[in-house]
Amino acid sequence: MKARIKNYLLLTKTEWNGLIVLVLLIAGALAAPAINRRLNVEKPVKFKKVDLAVAELQRAGVKPYLNDEEEIASAHLQVKLFKFNPNKLPVESWQRLGLSLRQIKGIKNYEASGGRFITKADVKKMYTLTAEDYQRLQPYINLPADKQLNIAEHRLVVELNTADSATLTKLKGIGPAFAHRIIQYRTRLGGFYKKQQLTEVFGLDEIYYKDIQQQFTVDRKRIKKRNVNAAEYEDLKNFPYLSYKQVNAIVQYRKQHGNYESVEELSNVAIIDLATLKKAGPYLTVQ
Repeated sequence: MKARIKNYLLLTKTEWNGLIVLVLLIAGALAAPAINRRLNVEKPVKFKKVDLAVAELQRAGVKPYLNDEEEIASAHLQVKLFKFNPNKLPVESWQRLGLSLRQIKGIKNYEASGGRFITKADVKKMYTLTAEDYQRLQPYINLPADKQLNIAEHRLVVELNTADSATLTKLKGIGPAFAHRIIQYRTRLGGFYKKQQLTEVFGLDEIYYKDIQQQFTVDRKRIKKRNVNAAEYEDLKNFPYLSYKQVNAIVQYRKQHGNYESVEELSNVAIIDLATLKKAGPYLTVQ
């Protein structure tokens, strides 16, 4: 009986080695947390350095950012409207006017890139300002009257259908990109019939148009008309007021029914509505 028990408990050398390894792994796992705490002692936060960094920002005229709710609340706590010149106005003054740090940052970025406020409308164009902000501030914006008068007196006025790219870039608010787009669209149209068509140029909206419209005149005699009795599909396909289907319908209707006697007769084409004819009419002729 004892022999049987002895044989049952007897371990081979390989089994003993495996048992020792297992015991060592268990002991290591149990000791790991204590070893980790000793090796990774947390360093205390040095609040003096944080305070010094905050002080540096404040001396530079920049206040530390708060979360959105705290930022808005802090900006509006000290609201006091007063007459101001928006050019190089200090951060603190913008805050007194009720703007948040995020809004002020947008204005300062505009100034850093060389932007200047010449008219009140320039302030309105700031993307960080809401319409409500501008309405509130507008009566207090104080730009030198003589400066605005001098700008008006020396403002360049050009004829929109003959101005080249170099001339357009001399205008206030028209850079090389806009000049290129205006000329490109003018070519597609055949000339501008009225100044308001500038709002059809990509990126030039109603607000922007109001700021630049006084710099243009339009000579309607210079627009290029298209003879619908002689034009083929290729001649009309790039005209912006007609779709490809409408152009094809105009040509096919003429081939089936003969020449058009007047531009108004284009309304007989099924897919030419009156609104389209009104826009396209000044550019079309039957002779």
